[in-house]
Amino acid sequence: MKAVIFTLGCKVNEVESASIAAALERSGWDVSAELGFADVYVLNTCAVTREAEKKSRQLIARVKKYNANAKIFVCGCASEKNRAQFEDKGVFFVSGARDKREVAEAVLREYGGGCAALPYPKQSKTRAFIKIQDGCNSFCSYCIIPYLRGRERSRSIGDICGEIAKCGSPEAVLNGINISSYSDGGRGLPELMRALAPEKKRLRLGSLECSAITGELLDALRGLYDFAPQFHLSLQSGSTAVLRAMNRRYTREEYLEKCALIYKYFPRAAITTDIISGFPTETEEDFEASLSIIGEAGFARVHAFSFSPREGTAAYKLGDLPADVKAERLNRLLRAAREAETQYISGFLHKPLSFIAEEYNNGYTTGYTGNYIKVYVPRPLASGVKYNVTIEGMHADGALAQITDES
Repeated sequence: MKAVIFTLGCKVNEVESASIAAALERSGWDVSAELGFADVYVLNTCAVTREAEKKSRQLIARVKKYNANAKIFVCGCASEKNRAQFEDKGVFFVSGARDKREVAEAVLREYGGGCAALPYPKQSKTRAFIKIQDGCNSFCSYCIIPYLRGRERSRSIGDICGEIAKCGSPEAVLNGINISSYSDGGRGLPELMRALAPEKKRLRLGSLECSAITGELLDALRGLYDFAPQFHLSLQSGSTAVLRAMNRRYTREEYLEKCALIYKYFPRAAITTDIISGFPTETEEDFEASLSIIGEAGFARVHAFSFSPREGTAAYKLGDLPADVKAERLNRLLRAAREAETQYISGFLHKPLSFIAEEYNNGYTTGYTGNYIKVYVPRPLASGVKYNVTIEGMHADGALAQITDES
């Protein structure tokens, strides 16, 4: 039997889809993540924005073009938010976001077999995404995810260490819905990092909140065998007034203090972030504060997007700015983000870095350095191997590099 497991949304969704894939493969299924002909489709949906939810609905028609007679199983945040929007389209099975084992169990039950628990996710040759936590208690005013994913819960340190030890990927990325809240019986991220210190592979953290950045955590990260010094430190706005309206629990000044602390421990670190433009209470002055903090924080990369009203959140009641205002601000934010990325990469010209080779296409091997610069090397290289390089200049969405020697 052939199954396609297609995923929209965050890395946590991707990890959960990979666990479903592992469960089906263990039962003898042929599983793909690419859309094409299949007997069964598992659609893991997203609801973080209106557009993501719309794309989730449109997936039903897309997969029916490949096989109108296939059975379609739907899970994820969009179906957790509103199951009827999928049930009305004639899918075979609908579940939500909180227990992805249900969908694997449903597929196997229909075709013979069972799934008592999801196995560790199927991992790539180059990067393993390790889910350490789920749920969120923060309830930012614009965000629907806490209502869909539920309260925070974390895996044990022993279970996480066991999964990382078994995976063959040279890099492991620790992710979750809010990994800053990670807690195993009161032991937080610093204790987890210390437990992972013996691992002989590159370790990278997923998105963090300001509250997680402490001297204790940074000291623990310095003790890792190979820490990737990229900190995705969620911002959302450079204006303290807007942050307050978003129910974000820090000020602009506090955020910049955390950036300075990171640079103290990791002077060459890449600090990446998310910024929302066009929040309902955002004035032009507030928006200018978001533009100016890009340079002040020294961001290496900014994921910029417009505010998307989500029914059921506190911000939904605030209304929405005119579409042309939101679009104009987003364009300015994107320009500033491109300039910041160029400036950051330019600071590493002719300097030594290392990267893990991933794919060879169109004459270049690509991969990422520890500080998350996408590298293009103009020759084929062995996937999953770490190489020392020097950056020669800007190229496409990253940098052109030359091999100096193999690590």
